[in-house]
Amino acid sequence: MSTTSFNTEEQFKQVMAECRSLFEKKLHDYSASWRILRPSSLTDQLFIKAKRIRSLEIKKESLVGEGIRPEFIGLINYGIVGLIQLDRGYVDEVDITNAQAMELYDRFAHEALELMLKKNHDYNEAWRSMRVSSYTDFILTKIQRIKEIEDLGGETLVSEGIDANYMDIINYAVFGVIKLS
Repeated sequence: MSTTSFNTEEQFKQVMAECRSLFEKKLHDYSASWRILRPSSLTDQLFIKAKRIRSLEIKKESLVGEGIRPEFIGLINYGIVGLIQLDRGYVDEVDITNAQAMELYDRFAHEALELMLKKNHDYNEAWRSMRVSSYTDFILTKIQRIKEIEDLGGETLVSEGIDANYMDIINYAVFGVIKLS
């Protein structure tokens, strides 16, 4: 394994550890309240986070005081929530413990890492030469694709499913956090 790949893997793991820590703290405060989110609501949550990043990139000023990096972290965590919701469906009341939620989180975080390693190998670290604003635009494109797939009831002809788009959102957002660190 090349040194650069090792660095990318380690950087990815560091970002995911930070995201996991925040996720666990929010679980303590709110439990797995996100389990009630229907797919369209989750997509809209991802959308508003990505739109805020784009707005901050363009305006270069935040009146709320939070920057772009925390929004990328939010996209990572909501992307994992999306994968969990796809796997388990939504519910009317929280149906999992915090420990179960963390097990699911770790499972999908690991899957995102594995996918990133494969793609990063094939694309030869191309993400390092990209602008952070491109990650934002690609994430917004993935969200638009998710909306279209949802509107089609999941019936696509040739496209990857919603899960693949969530994975790409997570990975682009990790790259954004790495670049902004």
